[in-house]
Amino acid sequence: MSDDGKRAISVIAFIGSVFSPWYKWSGRKDPENHVCINVATYGPGGRFTMTDRGRSALKQTEDTFTVGPSSLHWNGDELIIDIDEISAPPIISRVRGQIRVTPKAMTSKELLLTQDGAHVWRPFAPISDISVELDAPGWQWSGHGYFDSNFGTRALEEDFSFWTWGRYPTSDGAVCIYDAERRDGTTLDSAIAFTPDGDMAYTNAPPRTSFKRSLWQVRRETRADVGTMPRQVLPMLDAPFYSRSAVETTLNGERVTGVYEALDLNRFASPFLKPMLAVRVPRRAKWTF
Repeated sequence: MSDDGKRAISVIAFIGSVFSPWYKWSGRKDPENHVCINVATYGPGGRFTMTDRGRSALKQTEDTFTVGPSSLHWNGDELIIDIDEISAPPIISRVRGQIRVTPKAMTSKELLLTQDGAHVWRPFAPISDISVELDAPGWQWSGHGYFDSNFGTRALEEDFSFWTWGRYPTSDGAVCIYDAERRDGTTLDSAIAFTPDGDMAYTNAPPRTSFKRSLWQVRRETRADVGTMPRQVLPMLDAPFYSRSAVETTLNGERVTGVYEALDLNRFASPFLKPMLAVRVPRRAKWTF
């Protein structure tokens, strides 16, 4: 998010593009044939890009991940993201430039999202600086950022019905909230505090509190002190099964604003949704470097 709170950007690099209808229709047996670097910008002139590409577009080394025209490179101190993508309808245009994510420190722990370890969350750098230099008016800014990863050996909708996630900068670091409802009837209720030097520990957090649903009526809830109400302060991504936004809430007496996501996996599992997604997620099977 930008320092002034008016713009934001998200970049997700996939091997096995979990939200791609093409990956689902393929049977999800060949993740390296469904790769993607999804870039979304939020604020004035915001764009959404998510192209499902085939294995010929994928290159990997120890410190570089490339999918077609875009790449992520770790130079030992920062993550350098070079992007050159085409946005999805209704506004089709080129999204090109560079993003640099500089961690305050790197963490060394993971969180199992299911008891058998089929889904794992790895928060590499929950407290980072970010600089954005895109080829578009107003898209040169700096702010605070975040860098994590998720790994899984089963489809998300197979193990979860609903989850929410939020990362909230605080006066002494950051707090990540990871709550989920699993298919087996159990829940994930996690609040993790991070310090600027990379330490992390579970922390007490106030109860889940529902707030206004998204435009597509996706249920939303996050942690908030009793008697307070979370609220959206910047709309980001709004889909029939997914909501991302900047949300303001109160955690243990501190008013904080961070990026929040809600994912309805019952909706995502519907076969009727996949053709709608194909309009926003084109498939480009061939690529030549």
